[in-house]
Amino acid sequence: MAVHRASAPLDPASLYGEYPFLPGAESLVRGQTWTVRTLLEDPAYTSARSLGRARILAAADDPRAAKDVAEFAGTSADVRYLSFLFARLVLSAAPSPAPLRRWAVAESKRSSGRLESLRGPDQEAEIEAVSEALRTPWAAGPDGMEIPLVEYVRLATPIREADYRLVRQEVHAGLVRVRPKRAARLLEEAIRRTLAEPIPLTPEVVAQVREREAELLGEVAARMPLPVARPSAGGGVLRPERFPPCIRKMRRTLQKGENLSHAGRFALAAFLHRAGADPETIVDAYRGAPDFDESITRYQVEHITQHAGGVGYEPPECETLRSHGLCVREGDPAAETAVDRARDPLCFEERLRHPLQYYRIRGGTVLERGDPSGGPDARPTAAGRDRPGPPGRSPSTARR
Repeated sequence: MAVHRASAPLDPASLYGEYPFLPGAESLVRGQTWTVRTLLEDPAYTSARSLGRARILAAADDPRAAKDVAEFAGTSADVRYLSFLFARLVLSAAPSPAPLRRWAVAESKRSSGRLESLRGPDQEAEIEAVSEALRTPWAAGPDGMEIPLVEYVRLATPIREADYRLVRQEVHAGLVRVRPKRAARLLEEAIRRTLAEPIPLTPEVVAQVREREAELLGEVAARMPLPVARPSAGGGVLRPERFPPCIRKMRRTLQKGENLSHAGRFALAAFLHRAGADPETIVDAYRGAPDFDESITRYQVEHITQHAGGVGYEPPECETLRSHGLCVREGDPAAETAVDRARDPLCFEERLRHPLQYYRIRGGTVLERGDPSGGPDARPTAAGRDRPGPPGRSPSTARR
C-alpha cells in the first residue's frame, strides 16, 4: 500500500479519501445512486473495482504496506472511497476471514504511515481529526497528544512492545500523554480493529460477490495458502491431529488471520521443527498471519531451526506457555470441533511438562537433541534463554 507524504492538513474531501473508513466519508459520493450490484457490475465503477482489487492484492502480498500501489496516483477521492467499499465488500464475502484481517492490517499501516510522515502542528491536527472522526477524540497537549486512560489501555493492550505498557507512560488527570508518533501507532490499532470486522451480508449477496469475483478470491487464496503437512526430515510424518491443544490453537489462530503473540509464534516454529516439519511447512503455518512477511518469516524460521547444528531451539515448557496465556488444556470454547472445545485429560497428568512430550505420548515423532536427522525419543528441556525473535517480525520492525 502507498504511504503518502504530506506537509499540510487535509480538506474534508481529501481527508475522507485518505481515510475512507471514517464516518462521513460517504459524503464523497453524495448524489450518486449505487447499489451492491452496480458496484460489482456497472461499467461506471470500473475504476473503483480496479483500484479495489489492487488494494486487496497488495495487502495479500505486503500487509506491512511497505510498497506503493501505483493505481493510487492521480485517483480522485470519490474513486478511492468506492474502491475501499468494494475491497471491504469482497473480503467480507470471502470463504476465510484471513484475507480481510490481512487487508485491515495493510490499510491501517498505510494510514499510520501517512500520520507519521507529517510534522509538527500539521501532524497533531490530522491525528486529532482522525481520532475525532473515529469517535475517540484526542487532543494536542503541551508535550504531545493526550489520550483518555481507558482508551489508551484498550488500544495498547494488543501491542506487545514493552514501551507501550501503561507503567512506562506519563499519566496526568486521567490522560495519557504520548508523542505524536506513538499516537499514530495507537490509531493504527483502532483502524485495524474497525476494518477487521466483516460487513454483515445476506447469503444472496455473499453468493453474488463470490461468483463475480471468483478469480480475485482464487488469486488471494493462492497467495495466502494454509499450512500443509509434509514428510519430516527424519522419515516420519507430521501428525497435526496429535499436536497438543496449545499448538493446535496457535495454528487455528493464524489460519483465521488473527494475530499470535511473539511467544506463541516462537513456540509454534520451534515445536513444528522438532516435530519433523520441513522449513516450507513452518513458513506456510504463518501465511495467515495478518502481518505476514515472507522474507522476515524465512529468516526467523531458519534462525530457529538451524540452532545447535540443526536441532533447533527448544519449545517452551507447559508452565512457560501457561504464563504467556497460551495454554488451552481446559478447552477452547471458540473452536469448531468438539475435540478442541473439550478439556484434555492428558494435559493434566502430573508427568506432562512439555508440548513435545505430549506429542511423543500421542505417537508423534520428535527430533532428538544431538540428532538433526530426527528420532522418536527426544527428551525436551526448558527453552533456552537466548532465543531469536518470532517468525514474521524482525527486531527492527516489531513496532509496526
